[in-house]
Amino acid sequence: MSGEHILVIDDEPDIRGLVREILEDEGYEVSTAEDAEQARLRRRERRPDLVLLDIWMPGLDGISLLKEWREEGELPFPVIMMSGHGTVETAVEATRLGAYDFIEKPISLAKLLLTVERALQAERLARENLGLRRKVAQPVVPIGDSAVMRELRQQLERIARHDTPVLITGEQGAGKQICARYLHAKSARAERPFVELSLVSHSRESVATELFGCERNDEVHYGLLEQANGGILYIEELTDLDLPTQTQLLAALESGSFLRVGGSEPVHINVRVVAASHEDLDAAVREGRLRDDLYYRLNVVPVRVPPLREHAEDVAELVDHYVELFHNQQGLPWRRFPVAVKNTLMHYHWPGNIRELQNLVQRLLILGTEPEVSVEEVTAALSGPDGEPQSDLIEAAWLSLPLREAREQFERTYLLKKLRETGGNISRLAREIGMERTHLYRKLKALDIDPKGSLDQP
Repeated sequence: MSGEHILVIDDEPDIRGLVREILEDEGYEVSTAEDAEQARLRRRERRPDLVLLDIWMPGLDGISLLKEWREEGELPFPVIMMSGHGTVETAVEATRLGAYDFIEKPISLAKLLLTVERALQAERLARENLGLRRKVAQPVVPIGDSAVMRELRQQLERIARHDTPVLITGEQGAGKQICARYLHAKSARAERPFVELSLVSHSRESVATELFGCERNDEVHYGLLEQANGGILYIEELTDLDLPTQTQLLAALESGSFLRVGGSEPVHINVRVVAASHEDLDAAVREGRLRDDLYYRLNVVPVRVPPLREHAEDVAELVDHYVELFHNQQGLPWRRFPVAVKNTLMHYHWPGNIRELQNLVQRLLILGTEPEVSVEEVTAALSGPDGEPQSDLIEAAWLSLPLREAREQFERTYLLKKLRETGGNISRLAREIGMERTHLYRKLKALDIDPKGSLDQP
């Protein structure tokens, strides 16, 4: 795996050579340029992780080159300015344009290495914070103490030691991205980027540009493949890539290089690809939606993420995790989920998997008014498309209660449903359930059911 790449731009050969030697001794990969024109070429050849930029150079000066890069948008890498006779004004201008720091010549090697490390560390933290903001409710580790989840974590840890492509399959919301991030964290690439390609945020027309980048005149847009260089590119849904993009991706993986859109020189990369899908990929190959050679290229190490219903014993731990997470990170009120509620949730079939559970917890924390979540809240929140509570939830709720309370819950649910079916007509309801009207009124009063308002009750 390659180290971080630093571009040194200085018109003095002795300084370029000395800085290059020092940085390479520290494990960095270094390229050099003597002026702005050569710097543009080096930047086009390969995306640097950091740039050391001299201010006073023949032709275009460093401040003007920095301004040129800044006009393209946010700087895609930290820039450290160098000068033998800088002024306060030039330092202020460089900082205004986005430079990370300013180093005076003659260069102190100790200060140089410290500033470089701090700039790279700040860039890593910025990427991590951006990832956390995007995935604030996602754990880093696949959660669960079930045998299924323990085996999954062990499998990911074994795979992380190697550098082969990985193909992760599983239902939507099952936690495929969590597994990819865990694999990244356990791999030798953990200090390098984890970059995600999601077609939810990119149209099919723009995905090639987003993935491979583009060149236009002197401007360079670095695609996700370059941004992931040295690290991992995670493809959220493999079959969402159109066939031309699949062909380009396969060629890039086989050759270790690619052309940016509009470019003419190959860009070399060292990226581990982790792809995911919720589809039957064998069927996608048969239907011609997925190239078979790309499928076989990525399917070196397959990983299946189980749906939540296959490790329902982990539901209680997941609930506790998301309560703490939403409380600490989003300031939502902390609410207690009692055993009866957790038991109810464990017996739900979770078609939306972990994502559905996560959303449920968030909704209950936002909308609840009591310190403790009730079974009724949960069954109402997870009602079916017709508004009726799921039968498996009702059964789980009743089985978790003492007999008297379970009987009351059943009678209340039964009578509310029958009242809705009869339009609130007590005479008709009494006939249908075989109960004398006086006794029925008494039962409705005991269960705190208002016949007139029953049509609005859950």
